[in-house]
Amino acid sequence: MKTIDELLSEGVAGKRVFVRADLNVPLDGTTITDDGRIRAVLPTVKALAEAGARVVVASHLGRPKGAPDPAFSLAPAAARLGELLGAQVRFAEDTVGTSAESTVAGLADGQVAVLENLRFNAGETSKDDAERAAFADRLAGLADVYVGDGFGAVHRKHASVFDLPRRLPHYAGYLIATEVGVLKKLTEDVQRPYVVALGGAKVSDKLAVIDQLLDKADRLLIGGGMAYTFLKAKGYEVGISLLQEDQIPAVTEYMERAEKNGVELVLPVDVLVSREFPDLKTKAPANPTTVAADAIPADQEGLDIGPETRKLYASKLADAATVFWNGPMGVFEHPDYAEGTKAVAQALVDSQGFTVVGGGDSAAAVRTLGFDEKAFGHISTGGGASLEYLEGKTLPGLAALED
Repeated sequence: MKTIDELLSEGVAGKRVFVRADLNVPLDGTTITDDGRIRAVLPTVKALAEAGARVVVASHLGRPKGAPDPAFSLAPAAARLGELLGAQVRFAEDTVGTSAESTVAGLADGQVAVLENLRFNAGETSKDDAERAAFADRLAGLADVYVGDGFGAVHRKHASVFDLPRRLPHYAGYLIATEVGVLKKLTEDVQRPYVVALGGAKVSDKLAVIDQLLDKADRLLIGGGMAYTFLKAKGYEVGISLLQEDQIPAVTEYMERAEKNGVELVLPVDVLVSREFPDLKTKAPANPTTVAADAIPADQEGLDIGPETRKLYASKLADAATVFWNGPMGVFEHPDYAEGTKAVAQALVDSQGFTVVGGGDSAAAVRTLGFDEKAFGHISTGGGASLEYLEGKTLPGLAALED
């Protein structure tokens, strides 16, 4: 895989460089609530602009239906990118139409433009190879070189991620190079003890990665909504907690395998429960109660790991040489259910090992709960991509850059 450093050494002055970024930021109307993904692509964009490239940044945002939708416009992201660069960023109001063509044609050396949301064109996400290829051909007409730096999208076989780099000289940006380097530390020559903390809502989202980790990790700590399927598999009452009953056979088999492989699989010993899901808008006090993990009332829902589990998980992370964390331990968006996630994050901060926060809600939690991002070894920009890499899958966006 060629990197941006090789591209810069070859010279980019005057060249149109297409940067596939991941500007899929959360929005409250037109206000960006977390600009982490924009900041993540800054080193690549800045290096190219300073070297005299004419930089064309493109990304998706949200899930529009293959047609323009103002709610998913990249205009706020373009404006924020300009603020962070300290320079004007031009904005094209379409992806491959007259606005995109004139905006790119008007760039001078060292200037930056952002195209409108790629998913406003149905060809970006089409499962039809010909339709995707046709869109990629039009995007290729806007550039001389391709730089892939949208790690959060590399697990998608989309036109700008998979088809476009095959049409242009292609290189990995700084972010993708860093992300791949980190993931190799989690899969090749891992420093031990290797501890993985998994949370989030659905156990079905994590089954494939658990399957792989049962042959690689020393300990697995399970929290979040997915923990209740494990607890149910042990025969515990889980009340009205999130539960995937169809996954109980798989979970049971994984618990048996963990024991056979000598992998320590750790489940909550206590949980915070309530009869009602908390109001995440008003953040009104929820007044949860703490119960043992095997004593959840039939009419209540588990919403966070309890204080004893927090201590337990912190102790299981304390001696780790390598830590990977993906998924919150509870409904961290509400202060009454944030302590479990906060405890795991703090354990990573306190760790002397190499710590990786696996993107998605985990990365959002780190920022929401006020942690210094520099206190972690690495915070990934792609939760789904990270998990699929750890599952051993071939990621289309990385495969295209390696050709």
